[in-house]
Amino acid sequence: MTDIPIGVVTVSDRASAGIYEDRGGPAIVAELKRILVTPWLAETRVIADERPLIAQTLCDLSDRLHCPLIVTTGGTGPALRDVTPEATEDVCTKMMPGFGELMRSVSLQSVPTAILSRQTAGIRGRSLIVNLPGKPAAIAECLAAVFPAIPYCIDLIGGPRLETDPAVCAAFRPRA
Repeated sequence: MTDIPIGVVTVSDRASAGIYEDRGGPAIVAELKRILVTPWLAETRVIADERPLIAQTLCDLSDRLHCPLIVTTGGTGPALRDVTPEATEDVCTKMMPGFGELMRSVSLQSVPTAILSRQTAGIRGRSLIVNLPGKPAAIAECLAAVFPAIPYCIDLIGGPRLETDPAVCAAFRPRA
């Protein structure tokens, strides 16, 4: 069995310019290593907050590399350059607003400014794209909240079967 490619995209002007170290992408990879038992390979990208570049990167990971899951970090706030949700909407055929709703709900238990975050998710072909916030602690919190639904969502869109470590994350799949 070949490793399943999973896209991990950090959207940050400063990290992409080398001004500071990307901590978001490595936080996603660390969480996925904890959660998944299926062999997988991280296809990582660190890019600037440019809507066309974000859209192009998401399309490349979905269409060319066939990543069934693409997880982004950064660019989900209210700042003028925060355009990750818009770029995600540009390339998706179906939006999955429940992901963002759950992530904000969970984050609100930790920080009142979670209402400023615009995380979302959507479907492009056989890829699920999930936008996470930029801080590593928020990444772990949000990914833990939504991951139980991710393997079944990928099943429903015709992607490969992702198995989780049930001691870390019990993926939900209805009984046949």
